[in-house]
Amino acid sequence: MSTYQRLDPIERSEAIAQLESSESQVVAETILRLALHDPDAGWVTDRALALLESSDYSVRASAATALGHIARIHRSIDSSRVVPALQRLLNDPATAGRADDALDDIAVFAPSSGAGPA
Repeated sequence: MSTYQRLDPIERSEAIAQLESSESQVVAETILRLALHDPDAGWVTDRALALLESSDYSVRASAATALGHIARIHRSIDSSRVVPALQRLLNDPATAGRADDALDDIAVFAPSSGAGPA
């Protein structure tokens, strides 16, 4: 069972450094903080897409969640890049749930972005 953790805003310079951390928890938390608070959805989307390639499943899962947050908060997302990337995560049991949730968020909150059912 997971517990609620408050994710405060983060300065971009600090976030850039933390995204390079070798600690997966630091990277995972940083991308979520950016998704929730950084006003530049495109910049955060680029960071999250890169993290979907991480060897650590928790980083990939958090990046997927971040993409769902971006769609929910900004009401749009680059679906031509994001949807296929999330669909690839559906094949991995460690990330499938988070990817499915993010695809649902895109379909509900950013439908004009072109996200269809997974």
